[in-house]
Amino acid sequence: MKIDKKLIKELKDYLDEFGLSEIEYQDGSKKIKVAKNSIANTDVTAHKPSLKNIKEKESGTKVISPIIGTAYLAPEPGGKKFVEVGQKIKKGQTVMIVEAMKTMNHVPSTESGEVKKILVQDGEAVEFGQALVLLK
Repeated sequence: MKIDKKLIKELKDYLDEFGLSEIEYQDGSKKIKVAKNSIANTDVTAHKPSLKNIKEKESGTKVISPIIGTAYLAPEPGGKKFVEVGQKIKKGQTVMIVEAMKTMNHVPSTESGEVKKILVQDGEAVEFGQALVLLK
């Protein structure tokens, strides 16, 4: 099998451009996975300690991101947001969408409750396991 260095470089560039830790590409039987080493990932997250500590100190139920992607608070640009602060929501209700590789993934609430705080901005890149919404 011949190694496609151009494709690997392109995938590496996507890692940097979108702030990803790994990316996988498949075309038929050819499958390529490019990942950053864990030391580099630790350094990247170390730049956000104050924001992370603030989020950890807040009490309540956190709805977390199931994937890495871009968070959207409404189903379309300029549309009505899925949830607002102070709104009572039910378990399973969509709180936002996380887009990953042109796929829109609805993020459901894990509990019923009242939205205490929305922890991300519309269009913000989010990580797997990152808290998105805080419920009372």
